[in-house]
Amino acid sequence: MNKVVVAAEALDLRRGIDYIGISANFVIHDGKGNILLQKRSQNCRDEQGNWDIGGGALEFGETLVEGVRREVKEELMTEALEIKLLKAYEAIRDNNGTPTHWMAFTHAVLVDPKSIKIGEPHKIDEIGWFTSANLPSPLHSQFYKSFDIARELGIVH
Repeated sequence: MNKVVVAAEALDLRRGIDYIGISANFVIHDGKGNILLQKRSQNCRDEQGNWDIGGGALEFGETLVEGVRREVKEELMTEALEIKLLKAYEAIRDNNGTPTHWMAFTHAVLVDPKSIKIGEPHKIDEIGWFTSANLPSPLHSQFYKSFDIARELGIVH
């Protein structure tokens, strides 16, 4: 394990709270205008019960693309067929009285829809395919930062 990671764990530092976290996010799509969203479980660190795109914290020494591939495999038990960086943004917000700060790098990820399965049932209550006309509710507070660019690029209809 890297010395920096060991030092952070020894100090009990928390990503996104005690230092800026880096997130490798993704908009899963089928290439036909549909996107896959996940309903966050009660075990998620924030916005439980809200629908969102996928993603997770980048690990030390991992590239963004490696992080996206790992998170897609962990969350949805499938392989990314194509990965394209869409947008980077800052997510500075309040999480139940605790200020958080993340740098989010959102990607479009093409997958085979038939291969999707929930890989982290402790974090994901439900998944579903959607278009802009039938989005579920409630949505994660940062959802539209990624969704809007996906819609502009024609990834979602």
